[in-house]
Amino acid sequence: MLTLADKDYFKLAVVFYGLSAMYSVFLWRKGFREDNRFNYVLMFIGGILNTAAMVKGGFSIHQFPVNNIFEAMMFVSWTIVAAYVAIGLFQRLRFLGAFAAPFLLAIGVFALMPGLDVRAAKPAFEHGWVSLHAALILLAYGAFGLSSIAAVMYLTQEHDLKFHKLRAVVSRMPSIERLERVTNRALLVGFFLLTVGLLLVPMIVRETPGLEVKGDPKVVWSIFVWALYLGLLGWRWRFSAGGRAIAWGAIGSFCFVMLTFWGFTLLSPVHTH
Repeated sequence: MLTLADKDYFKLAVVFYGLSAMYSVFLWRKGFREDNRFNYVLMFIGGILNTAAMVKGGFSIHQFPVNNIFEAMMFVSWTIVAAYVAIGLFQRLRFLGAFAAPFLLAIGVFALMPGLDVRAAKPAFEHGWVSLHAALILLAYGAFGLSSIAAVMYLTQEHDLKFHKLRAVVSRMPSIERLERVTNRALLVGFFLLTVGLLLVPMIVRETPGLEVKGDPKVVWSIFVWALYLGLLGWRWRFSAGGRAIAWGAIGSFCFVMLTFWGFTLLSPVHTH
């Protein structure tokens, strides 16, 4: 009987994310007037396969299955698709999938690059606090990814309305007001999860003899990301920044996280051992 490894399941998930991304092009060209259940099914199957990869990875090491960059990206993609599958139950928000699929495909292709799935003989996460810390941080990145996807949809709708395009009237996409709320709430959820995850670091240091995180590149980077999103949220509520500005901020911040995450992880002696 053929037995698939966690990476094999994830490869199949990326295939379905790719099919969803291709179908999304069709939805865009049709001005989002076509039925999108098929796209939702593609994403749902991809999510099931992604979940199977997470479960398989966890069983193989008997720990929370995030010990390298590949597994971290696999978990981030899982959080995004899981959130979409839940949100997609509401038909007016189902078009998030047309924007989420390209993100998931890009994350999946990056995760499958050679050299990122380096597995130590002993799992790096030896107690529950570290596993909880990693889960919260990666869930935060998933929420930030969802906020950036909603932000892309917001900018698309705003552009169509500004230039009086028919697609803005006849499409089944949510209103820009609803998309703005989704963007803001996802940012809040992500910031809360990131804050709690970082607050666990002192507890982890106390329970891990010899662990030194002061000056660690990944820790410094994480604090910078936290400050970046704090500034974005403060800009939104203190200065009443408009939806367009926050949308660009959400997209730019998440792009920064995705483009620099792997580099600072590799530079960190704490997070690569």
